[in-house]
Amino acid sequence: MDELFDFTGKVALVTGGSRGLGRSMVLAFAARGADVVITSRKAHNCEAVAEEVRALGREALPYGCHVGHWDELEGLVEAAYGRFGKVDVLVNNAGMSPLYPSLGAVSEELFDKVIGVNLKGPFRLSALVGERMAAGDGGSIINISSTGSLSPSPESQPYGAAKAGLNAITRAFAWAYGPKVRVNCIVAGPFLTDISKAWDMEAFTERAETSMALRRGGQPDEVVGAALYLASDSASFTTGTLMRVDGGQP
Repeated sequence: MDELFDFTGKVALVTGGSRGLGRSMVLAFAARGADVVITSRKAHNCEAVAEEVRALGREALPYGCHVGHWDELEGLVEAAYGRFGKVDVLVNNAGMSPLYPSLGAVSEELFDKVIGVNLKGPFRLSALVGERMAAGDGGSIINISSTGSLSPSPESQPYGAAKAGLNAITRAFAWAYGPKVRVNCIVAGPFLTDISKAWDMEAFTERAETSMALRRGGQPDEVVGAALYLASDSASFTTGTLMRVDGGQP
């Protein structure tokens, strides 16, 4: 194993870890020696990924949790520390961006859910875990943002606003918990995950041809390199940064 990305003895907690980018990161950490906490709203989906982790010879804790619910997050953290005694890497990956017909049709309930999952949850979880990391041996927090935070569109405005907030708290938490805790953000472009099944793929492909240097959407495994770097000691001088993984969007 490349010692730069050896996570033997480390514990990673990944929200939204049962599918898409989250699952890819969970399996990447486990393949390099980490034990993992996998959380998403549906516990049985987490258990399915946990079985994949155990097949790699690592330990896994599947935990059903809605990260947009403030009062559920302390239980998640207590479960993680109760099982493993520490968290070395926190990945705030869970997200949601529901469709709506117009900005005027966005309901308060939809708006609050989007802010809750994409911003409120990462804020609270980073605070709970970051304080423990800072009081212990340190660690790495990685937020998964979106290019929608930098180039917002009317079609995903609550989501873009929430992710812009996530970008902002990345730097704030880096200052709050440094120097022992590094906090960084992956600004992801369009990835072809379960969410993309709702897209008009013909229209997306046409747009990608002219708006992306790589002229395509990303595959979930293509986020792994950035996550491993930011989580590892290779990134020991990297904190408070926004790293774009977006296929070359302008």
